[in-house]
Amino acid sequence: MSHTEPTAETEQVWMVERTFSADSPHILVLVYATPDGARYLQKERAFNRFGGSAPEVTAAIEASSDELRPVETTERRERYATESERMRDRHEPDDAV
Repeated sequence: MSHTEPTAETEQVWMVERTFSADSPHILVLVYATPDGARYLQKERAFNRFGGSAPEVTAAIEASSDELRPVETTERRERYATESERMRDRHEPDDAV
């Protein structure tokens, strides 16, 4: 999967959290955040519970501005900013992580 450079309508967001859904161990919950940690996008990906591999997750994706939600707490903003920086330092946007 190839990602394009950000445009005026999109912003590059970096994976900052990966957990499994409390409702189903077969739903991967991904959180991508802006580099400053101020806005985020949550995605869910299902995978085959009969031995299939987990879906490919890339270090960064493009998100439209209307998809991004504000991060409500200072603690979470700081955590997302730190994790986003770590991902940017260690990975190219298209790297599988």
